[in-house]
Amino acid sequence: MEAHLDAIGYLGEAIGRVDGQVLFVAYGLPGEDVVVEVSEVRRRFVRARMVEVRNPSPARAAAPCPVFTRCGGCQLQHVDYPTELTFKQSVVEQQLRRIGGFPEPPLRPIIGAAHAWNYRNHVRFQPDRAGRLCFTRPQSHDLVAIPTCWLVLEPIDEALRTIHGFAHGLHQVAIRYGARREQLLVSPHIPSLDGVLPTGQESYEEVLLGRPFRVSATSFFQVNTRPAQREVPETLRAPWLGERLGSYSQADLLALAVLDKLEASGDEVLVDAYCGVGTFTLLAADRVRRVVGIEESGSAIADAAVNSRGVANARFIRGKTEEVLPELEERIDVAILDPSRLGCDSAVMTALIKVRPRQIIYVSCDPATLARDLGVLSEWAYDLVEVQPVDMFPRTFHVENVAVLRLREPT
Repeated sequence: MEAHLDAIGYLGEAIGRVDGQVLFVAYGLPGEDVVVEVSEVRRRFVRARMVEVRNPSPARAAAPCPVFTRCGGCQLQHVDYPTELTFKQSVVEQQLRRIGGFPEPPLRPIIGAAHAWNYRNHVRFQPDRAGRLCFTRPQSHDLVAIPTCWLVLEPIDEALRTIHGFAHGLHQVAIRYGARREQLLVSPHIPSLDGVLPTGQESYEEVLLGRPFRVSATSFFQVNTRPAQREVPETLRAPWLGERLGSYSQADLLALAVLDKLEASGDEVLVDAYCGVGTFTLLAADRVRRVVGIEESGSAIADAAVNSRGVANARFIRGKTEEVLPELEERIDVAILDPSRLGCDSAVMTALIKVRPRQIIYVSCDPATLARDLGVLSEWAYDLVEVQPVDMFPRTFHVENVAVLRLREPT
């Protein structure tokens, strides 16, 4: 069928209408007239595959990756980067309006990345029977061999090419690289590569805003750590920075966004929920009286203990946020939340309302679940002050956000 596309959707698909139904078309762009083939029909929408673009958008770009559209890792290689940022800003605003219920969301301009390619510091592959490293096809469990990847840091891509064809019998292969320390981690150990490529490392080191962090093979860390000489964007005030020109990764800027929003006089107790290896906890430690990190992962808590050596006002607790938070004896002034893509469990929201920190800084990689949780907090007791998008995942539909909420004054 023929269709006209007029908007961009949450998952990076272009949106049109056919016979009154919403139409989602992967790899289309707003403004294009296209020919598509229906692949899925639901009660409220139709999903279709692209067959032909009749009038390409001026923003359309040639995708460099030979497996783009067959691999599910990227969704936006077919659009120029400035337009991609415009799309992401629009998607965040739409989700805040539609799901969060904010008619005029306090949204700041998105912070784009200095590198739209070769930025990712961590990637997981699923080997096929031939030992090749693979991703899965879009909306499928079928494997696609990946001989090279345009998103990962170059040392990871070199390791990928070395391992390709040697991962027989493995369930998964993870490759990580700390750009500041030039440390590579390949997990698990691959005996057939002994003497060719070191594998099986237990941890490696990342650096954020000048602070080193040990990261174990199974621990989470922010993904975009390739540094670039750049100025701190004007959207970040950060008066304590001094010189604004320096070598910053996108992960540095995300951390700066969190610190920039922190309302602290030096006497506060700050809780960092889902703290991972202690990233935000330790970066904020010198701005408050005491920091408490909460994390369920045993490997991440062990990393946080190592990373916090010499930080006298930091404490880490292993457990579920919804269980630990209500049991803390001190009054909590500030809470930082950095949950998974699923957002906060309802029990976490209940716990937050119980302890009532005067400020909440919510870091999220999913605008939909962020909007949902911000709507709940706003309905109960909090005013949404601002939302700062940060593009941590160029060429994909994902976009990170730092949202700031302030406890509403009683009326």
